[in-house]
Amino acid sequence: MILQKKILFLVFLGITFLSTDCTGKEKKNAEQTMQQTTKGTTMTTQGKWQPPAASEVDPGKKYFAWIKTSKGNIKVELFAQDTPLSVTNFVQLSKKNFYNGLTFHRIVPGFVVQGGDPTGTGTGGPGYTIPAEIKRQHIEGALAWARLPETDPMGRPVNPEKRSSGSQFYITLKPQPSLDGGYTVFGQTVEGMDVVRQIEKGDTIQSIEIQTE
Repeated sequence: MILQKKILFLVFLGITFLSTDCTGKEKKNAEQTMQQTTKGTTMTTQGKWQPPAASEVDPGKKYFAWIKTSKGNIKVELFAQDTPLSVTNFVQLSKKNFYNGLTFHRIVPGFVVQGGDPTGTGTGGPGYTIPAEIKRQHIEGALAWARLPETDPMGRPVNPEKRSSGSQFYITLKPQPSLDGGYTVFGQTVEGMDVVRQIEKGDTIQSIEIQTE
């Protein structure tokens, strides 16, 4: 029994992306897909990166991010009113060049592309998580945070508050209603969806530039 629990825990630590389709398995696969492993809480750069203490965005302004990749540029509108802490965090990391040179480490055709992990393994981050701000839906081109699962395979609490990853994000390739209510969508692709569809595993994020209007 002890051996079986150890095996289940090791499997949990190695969660990877699973392809999804329109079958009854989509919900289960989707939940596994967006979740970082528990190692993500330890593989960090302690002290260098700090979570936002409060929102620093102006709700009266529009915020945009130009995600410049090795395949081309993607323009995303950031939801400063609905997800102020998420946008603050993304803006701070982008302005401090956190994302420069990182890769898109997981691709699920017809589902999502995911990046923002400094280790490139799906287990890394800046050393912190941020509160969930779950309000928006996963339409095509939605920009959202990955996160740790709510429980491990043995039912023990891991992330009951659905706190978001400090840096790992994904962009949906098609509408994904099965993810609604579970993950924080903090932006929407407004230009370059064709670029998003071309992204392959290992493609790089060259830089992210923030604009306000």
